Amino acid sequence: DDGRIVGHPSGCPHTAFCGCGVSVKVFGHPVRNLFLAANWLKYPRASPGPGMVAARHGHVMYIESIDANGNAVVYDPNSGGHQTRVHTRSLAGYRVVNPHSG
Repeated sequence: DDGRIVGHPSGCPHTAFCGCGVSVKVFGHPVRNLFLAANWLKYPRASPGPGMVAARHGHVMYIESIDANGNAVVYDPNSGGHQTRVHTRSLAGYRVVNPHSG
């Protein structure tokens, strides 16, 4: 699903900004240490759900909800063409982490 394009995350660079965008969504401001997607993997594993983060080396997304098929509606900065989208994505290949603990 192509979802909808939303505004560029405040305070983030215009390229390679998924980690920055998710840090703004989670913490309310850019967190420089989390600009690198892999740095999200330091948080403890969690079950997929609203407020959790799906991370892998190279990309990170914020989970807004989980649908009946187990797919996630995600806030997805830098999801292609330097755009930020809210759309449905599979979590295959991602580790779900809880950025609110640890």
